[in-house]
Amino acid sequence: MNAAAPEIPMPLTIRAAAWNDLPAIRTIEQRAPSASHWTADQYNKLIRNGIVLVAEQAKILCGFITAQEVAGEWEIENVVVAHEFLRQGIATNLIGEVIRRAHAVSASVIRLEVRESNLAARSLYEKLNFQQEGTRPAYYRNPEEPAILYAIKL
Repeated sequence: MNAAAPEIPMPLTIRAAAWNDLPAIRTIEQRAPSASHWTADQYNKLIRNGIVLVAEQAKILCGFITAQEVAGEWEIENVVVAHEFLRQGIATNLIGEVIRRAHAVSASVIRLEVRESNLAARSLYEKLNFQQEGTRPAYYRNPEEPAILYAIKL
């Protein structure tokens, strides 16, 4: 009887997004109901003027994160992992890389907002030491619900 060889996780690479990543980014985003859904033009502007990082395993784009920096404060705007790659630490690694980059440029804080019902994301943010700062009632649509505001001071 031969035992199956243990599955070896593929190394994860996190890098700045390139223009040719946009179709894969949009596909992942459109398949994720909790993601913020943006146009190609909005992503183009973020790639040009903001922070867009992608996570790859074996040259397959499996997730991404977007953020912006204004006057030393960063805001995470979207963290999305393809369904087939969930629960593998990809979002944790993407957020960790944003924290490292913000810290390297002496940012003072990173903020984000999340749907009240997105308990998995909220748990992840709290695990990474983000603190709840408040709420925005009826912030999200389809369905309408509050946003929970989080921040981590650097």
